[in-house]
Amino acid sequence: MPRKPKFIMPTDDEDARINQGIAMDPDNPELTEADFLRAQPAQEAAPTLANARRVRGPQKAPTKTLVSMRLDPDLVARLKADGPGWQGRANELLRQAVGL
Repeated sequence: MPRKPKFIMPTDDEDARINQGIAMDPDNPELTEADFLRAQPAQEAAPTLANARRVRGPQKAPTKTLVSMRLDPDLVARLKADGPGWQGRANELLRQAVGL
């Protein structure tokens, strides 16, 4: 099911004014061919940043158990019809069904 995009495209006039503002920004000039020729790979320019790995911190809430189960397609379609968060809603329905 296609979802409506969450962004609004600017009109041609708005787009022209946005691009004009970008062109006038002295802190963010348009890159030239010479700039691209001087460019280096991230590994060479900033090796400590390029090689840094992000580590996830400790989980703030109790972890959930990953399970795999087969459900009827019409049931999944109905759960998804209410939009994002359908798995959490399914979890809540199961908790109510078993009396938790």
